[in-house]
Amino acid sequence: MASDDTGDKDAKTKWAEERTDWAEDRTVLANERTFAGWMRTGLAAVGIGLASQAIFRAAEPTWLAKLAATGFIAVGVLIFYLAWRNSCGLLDRLNTHAADPIPRGHLAWLAALFAAASLIVLAVLWLI
Repeated sequence: MASDDTGDKDAKTKWAEERTDWAEDRTVLANERTFAGWMRTGLAAVGIGLASQAIFRAAEPTWLAKLAATGFIAVGVLIFYLAWRNSCGLLDRLNTHAADPIPRGHLAWLAALFAAASLIVLAVLWLI
């Protein structure tokens, strides 16, 4: 009987390890969805900034509308950075098993391109 108990414990241990592996893979995939959600939130902040400047462009003083737009765009750039940092931080703590996560470099490029484009929009906003 003792050998059956050992075999049963080994099977349970293997099953528990597989479930943990699957949970880590699900967490990695959820992290990618979260990254995408934060990027959308950053884009929304940039869009609100542009919309506020467009709506209040005729208001005096004009720099006030530009300042409000700058604030929203700056928040968007901050969100892009935090999305990248937090996503990569989680990837550093987890191991993937069956899932194939987006490479960290791709996340960095996406966040950097979104931030750069937002800063270019900000520069154009102040130059117009």
